[in-house]
Order: sequence, then C-alpha cells, then structure tokens
Amino acid sequence: MSLTRRILSLAVPAFAALLAHPLMLLADTWIVGRLGTVELAGLSIGSGLLLTVVGLSIFLAYGSTAVVARFVGAGRQRRGLEMGVQAMWVAAAMGALIALVMWPLAPWLASAMGAGPDVAPYAVDYLRWSLPGLPGMLVMLGATGTFRGLSDARTPLVLSVAAATLNLLLNLAFVFGLGMGISGAALGTAVAETALGLTAAALVAVKARRVGARLAPVWADMMHSLTVGFPLWLRTLLLRAALLLTTYVAAAQGASALAAHHIAMNVWNLLAYALDALAIAGQTIIATSLGAGNKAEARLFTSKMIRWSIGAGVILGLAAIALRAPIAAAFSTDADVRRIIGYLLLVAGATLGLAGYVYLLDGVLIGAGDGPYLAKAGAINLAVYAPLALVALLLPSGVPALLWLWFAFTVGFMGARAVTLGLRARGDGWLVVDDNT
Repeated sequence: MSLTRRILSLAVPAFAALLAHPLMLLADTWIVGRLGTVELAGLSIGSGLLLTVVGLSIFLAYGSTAVVARFVGAGRQRRGLEMGVQAMWVAAAMGALIALVMWPLAPWLASAMGAGPDVAPYAVDYLRWSLPGLPGMLVMLGATGTFRGLSDARTPLVLSVAAATLNLLLNLAFVFGLGMGISGAALGTAVAETALGLTAAALVAVKARRVGARLAPVWADMMHSLTVGFPLWLRTLLLRAALLLTTYVAAAQGASALAAHHIAMNVWNLLAYALDALAIAGQTIIATSLGAGNKAEARLFTSKMIRWSIGAGVILGLAAIALRAPIAAAFSTDADVRRIIGYLLLVAGATLGLAGYVYLLDGVLIGAGDGPYLAKAGAINLAVYAPLALVALLLPSGVPALLWLWFAFTVGFMGARAVTLGLRARGDGWLVVDDNT
C-alpha cells in the first residue's frame, strides 16, 4: 500500500470516529440552547468537567494504540491484543471509581469552575446525570486504541456513528418528549456512551479469542498499561489544566460570554478532531514502523503528514470564518451570544493552520512512546499560557477580555506547543526502536 493510501485509510475513518463525543456534545448544545442561555451556560460548566475526566483518560486510547501497534509491527499480534484487553479493564475500573467520587462533589466542582447561583443548578444536574455513562466512555477509549493499533479504523467509525445517532434520538426524547430539560440531555448521552463501550468491548473480545489471547484481568499487565500511560496522563493533565483555566476565565465574563465561549470552543474541538485524525494515523504508523525497527519510514511519514495537517488546518480555518454567522445562528437564539461567537470564530479560524502542526507532532510523539518528553513540554507550555490567560481578568469584562483570552489560547498556548514539539521532532531522541516488544 502506498504512503498516501495508508495514511488516508487510517485518517479518514478515524476522523469520523473521533466525532462521536463532540457530536454528542454539539447535539446537547443545540438542544439545550433552545432551553435558554442560563441552561446553556450550565451545560458549559458541566460538560467541561466531564470532558476534563475523559480528556485525562485519553492515555487509555493513546497508550494502547502505541503498545498494540508496536507488538503488531514486531509480529506479535496476540500479545498486542492481550495488552489492549487489559487497557479496557483499567478503563472500566477507572470510570466506575471516578463516577462514584464525582457524584457527591458535583456542587463544589461547579462552584470551583465559577458557576454562579443561577448557573450552578443546571451544571450540577448535567454532570450528575452524565456520570453513569463514564465507565462506557473510558472503555471505548481503551477499545479504540486497540482497534487503531491493529490498523482497524473502520470499526470505531461504525460504532461512533451509531452512538451519535442514538444520542441525538434519546436527547430529543428525554428533553422534549419527557420534559426532563438539561437532565435529559445528559441522560441520553450517558445511555449512548454505555451502549458504545459495551459493544466495543465485545468486539475486541471476539478478536482476542480468535488468536487465543487472554481475556481475564491480569494485574501485572494492568499495571504495565498504567505505567506506560502515566507520562501521557501527566501530559494530558497539564493540557486539561490549560483548558480548565480557559473556561474559568471565560466564566468570569458573564453568562452571555460564557455561553458564546462554550459554543465556539465546541466548534474548535470539532475542527481539532478533524486535524487529530491525521495525528491518530501518525500514532499507528509511527508505532508500527518503530516496532519493526524502521526509523527512516517513521521520519518520512512524519514529514508528509506535517504538510497535510497544516494544509487541512488552513482550509478548515477558512471554512470556520466563512460560516461563522450560520454557525452562531444554529446554536443560539440570543443576538448578543451570536455576535460574540462571530468574533471568536474569526480568531479560531485564523490560527487553525498552527493547530494542525501542533496536533500532528503531538500524535507522532505519542506513537513513538515519547510520553516523558511530552509531559515535560506540557509543563513548559502551561507556564507560558497561564499568565497570558489571567491577563483577561484585568481587562474590561465581556467581549474585550474574552477576545484576549482566545488570542492567548490560539496564539500563546498553541504557539508554545508548536515550539516544544517542533524542537523535539527535529532531533532523533524520539526515534526509539528497542521497546518492550
């Protein structure tokens, strides 16, 4: 298979699969936006907290992708599947534990995120009704990483489309049919995520049985998954801290500004997932190449995918700018919120080319198992971004402060990531072939 076809065979289905959770949140945003601005602001806080948990757990997908692909590259598929199964056991345990801890803490968490007395009840309701779906969300992460490590991007695609469709139908039924309000939007997402996780786990089990891989939990392998994933978890923790800081500063600008920020950030995340599809292809290809001991191929693929990702970012950015008015109209009935969204999407669209470069190199280094460096770089990036974001609290509240915040995020934070990742990619320290395969 040619280089271009191999990248596309992984990236195109990965893009659609990545849309599952953001499409669920966009569906929630569209539906809750019809309930009112305060409810939409509550959704921003509640979904932000939920996304933080899911984001911190992304190492389950990234770690299993790299590990499984390395074993496949070394000709040890059975062992790769066993490690993928163990990642799912870790995911199920983590999801259940985190949900139990977050339930009683929901009011405190909403308050800590800056939710006022008018917004907090909606934030708490959304978070609590969403938590039962958390184990399914995390199991799907572990299963997705296993599929990607096997160069199977189609199965996550089919599962994601089915889950997104189910989520929309359930949300409409619960919110408007049963009159559950914002709680119904959360419950619909939780049910869809649970169905997604159970189905994905069953499909991985079928693959594992075919090659005689163990399905029962093995403590040593589970601990190995956690050990491999810890640097990626730390890297993600620092990334989520930056995103939470962004939400915190946006919350200080009032309900309309926060609602606009939530919608614009969801659009940014959707476009970022499109760019991340190439990064995910990079994870699989780089891990497989290094598992087979082929450094030259790893560097060749990296160079080509960088060009693709920057180009895709520029195109998506222009589309976001051109469609900013209809996007704003689709997600809010408030004229002030729509106006602010237009400003934010101008900033986002102008900087997506830079984001494409960042996401691609992040995926390449994850596939190379370069987690320790990514964790160190994450600390540097956060140190650069935090003071820039906090300057917004000193500016006139509302649009001026929110625009500065978005400049700080898209130029300051993404620029710092571009520098730290770019310097690493230019060297040879990440091209390691003597892995645990």
